[in-house]
Amino acid sequence: MEISDRLRCLYSADVEERDGEYVVDVPAHEIQLGDIEAGETYRIALLPAPSTSETEPNTPDASASPGRSPPGPPVEEGDQRDVEIEDIGEQGDGITRVERGFVVIVPDTNIGERVAIEITDVRENVAFADVVSRETYFE
Repeated sequence: MEISDRLRCLYSADVEERDGEYVVDVPAHEIQLGDIEAGETYRIALLPAPSTSETEPNTPDASASPGRSPPGPPVEEGDQRDVEIEDIGEQGDGITRVERGFVVIVPDTNIGERVAIEITDVRENVAFADVVSRETYFE
């Protein structure tokens, strides 16, 4: 699948029926990042959840039951990633996002900094990581 370089955000959401219409909620952090703005019109692509053949063995198919819970975090403790810090949180820590827009908090980083990180703690909606190395720029 080709993904356009015009992609503004990526996250998982359920399609819900409300008052005879179908609605997909946009997480508040997507607006807060400034990539999209409330009240504007955007094109939205919908991709199906993984089929039974794509899920792990002995794992129930998340798309099989209505009102399913979202998939678990896309990271595990010990995972290493190369990321770019997108924002700074209220506590002064760097914020980046990985698959499905999952938030990772990285202390001692600055916006725009590219770092290799190791995931140290994973929670349902957020993970924490330490910097393993920093990308050096040569001019």
